[in-house]
Amino acid sequence: MVANTTMQTPILTRDQSRRVDRLAMEQYGISGLVLMENAGRGVADVLCNIGLAGPVVICCGKGNNAGDGFVIARHLDLRGIDARVLLWAEPSELAGDAAANFRILEKIGVTVEHFGTGHDPDRLADQLSDAAWIVDALLGTGARGNPRPPIYAVIEQLNAADPPILAVDMPSGLDCDTGEPAVPTVCAAVTCTFLAAKVGFLVPGAERYTGELHVLDIGVPGKLIDEVLL
Repeated sequence: MVANTTMQTPILTRDQSRRVDRLAMEQYGISGLVLMENAGRGVADVLCNIGLAGPVVICCGKGNNAGDGFVIARHLDLRGIDARVLLWAEPSELAGDAAANFRILEKIGVTVEHFGTGHDPDRLADQLSDAAWIVDALLGTGARGNPRPPIYAVIEQLNAADPPILAVDMPSGLDCDTGEPAVPTVCAAVTCTFLAAKVGFLVPGAERYTGELHVLDIGVPGKLIDEVLL
């Protein structure tokens, strides 16, 4: 793990990140579930190293970023940490590896609060009231433009809350390639990104949203990243 060293690590665009994931699965036989598992466990490690004095509230959408959030919740629960998942999607909307990890959460009994496709500010405030950290697993590197409702209102409320935010891969609303913030964009204290730093992190002002940056190894061979960068 490397913190605050974006200039010393590879830098990937959105498309390059996707290509690395695809080639890791196609050429090396590393399944998406393995990559997601490594990503989520890595983020749980960062949270535990920071030190936790209370519950962790993990805010999830419906894509692979949410799947990372489900893995984070499971690994925190395994370590005896109160992890609560807040889900802004219907379970039927989850697909692939994210759906698989959601089913695991259901079986082991991690608390999941279903917000569906709406925004309930009072219920969200109640969940955040005693949180030590908020985890932003709402939108991933593929997101472009301003978040749609209800995520728009969710991000605004998270930014106004007291607990610090850890962003998974990218702060929700920050463009992976341009570094341009959407309205609104999560203002994270810590960002845990995977594989390599992203081009958008180098844009002046992006640090306001990323906070302290950690680049996490998720098991992809380094030579594959080098190949994609050629």
